[in-house]
Amino acid sequence: MTKGQTLEPQIMAFINNSWAFVRSITGKGVRDTLHEIKKVIPELEIIEAPSGSRIWDWTVPKEWEFNFAYIENDKGIRVIDSEINNLHVVSYSSPINKIMDLKDLDTHLFSIPDKPSVIPYRTTYYENNWGFCIQDSLRKSLEPGNYKVVIDSKFIKGSMSIGEIFIPGKVETEIMFTTYICHPMMANNELSGPAVALALASYLRGQDNYYSYRILFVPETIGSIYFINKNFKNLKRNLLAGYVLTCLGDDLSWSYLPSRVGNTISDKVAKRVLQRLALNYKEFSFMERGSDERQYCSPKIDLPVCSVMRSKYGTYEQYHTSADNLEFISEKGLSDSINFYKEVISEFEGNRVPVMEIHCEPFFSKRKMRNTLGGGNLSNVEKLISDISAFSDGSNDFYEMSKMFRVKIDLIASTVDFLTENKILSIR
Repeated sequence: MTKGQTLEPQIMAFINNSWAFVRSITGKGVRDTLHEIKKVIPELEIIEAPSGSRIWDWTVPKEWEFNFAYIENDKGIRVIDSEINNLHVVSYSSPINKIMDLKDLDTHLFSIPDKPSVIPYRTTYYENNWGFCIQDSLRKSLEPGNYKVVIDSKFIKGSMSIGEIFIPGKVETEIMFTTYICHPMMANNELSGPAVALALASYLRGQDNYYSYRILFVPETIGSIYFINKNFKNLKRNLLAGYVLTCLGDDLSWSYLPSRVGNTISDKVAKRVLQRLALNYKEFSFMERGSDERQYCSPKIDLPVCSVMRSKYGTYEQYHTSADNLEFISEKGLSDSINFYKEVISEFEGNRVPVMEIHCEPFFSKRKMRNTLGGGNLSNVEKLISDISAFSDGSNDFYEMSKMFRVKIDLIASTVDFLTENKILSIR
């Protein structure tokens, strides 16, 4: 890892200790990673989702127990060994112990011809299959002959592990940071997200927070779907904003991926902080989604979740290969990402989001908030009361309203207080 700003020792220890774990969507590598997190945050709750659990269109798969894998040539030399790099084995590979010729073996080998020196990352979570990932240069050097192929693995009726940290605030309304713990031996596209999440959890534990904070460590896709399924009502009721933490360790760029609707409070605060810090960033479309925003923002879920990354997944050449290693990320890149999300937290903590409590437009005149003699123009006060009410949909905070209505934040705040006292609005 390249140097720069100094990270807290516990964050560096987590990265170094977790690097070699054989992570997948289930199994020991995931649990070992969660136990490293628990060393820093003892309050971490580890949730076990049993194999076979039905979650809407999905089913939690059997647990993958993996020990080792290798390919040995007819001279007894191991040409591939998972002990050297666990990316060599396709994640969730079925067990095999067989002698086969190169022609048959080659159909189970995966490489990248235009990146001959790197090992790719491949999975076979939901299909009974096996395979090895290999540098293309090594693949082309394999000589015809017989090879001993061994994958020591098995599938058991176990569980999928999820980590959750909940930090209560003054209100039940919550902000969520979610990251994934299922990629082996990749730094930017794996450990950077949990490292930033861990740093934010440590920071939030020492603050007097208005909002409650939920920090999730899940296997990507299946883990977030399980969590949403089990907590859907609470998330719909209490979640104000959420962010997927991924690809946060490099120094190359900043990237913003919006929610599906694109104008949630999460989106607005993310863009506001990017602009206030004068960060040069590229804005992507939700059409270019690829992580757990796919689940949180799906149509029947529709939660306010977006993502600010460094180099977006799929856009840097090291992505999903062995080149996404500890040398690719830096302490400065991670520190800058941690500081960015601390600023996001500060934006929420120093602001409030009003929400309408009445269906349709309130009957203002019966509350003496509007002249009972109709037909004339609204006064400035009446207009502001009407506008704040009309835009209190949960996606606008005091700052956004101040900008929209061109009045000072203090006036927005005092008017919202007045409307809250009269039970027209509530504060999230």
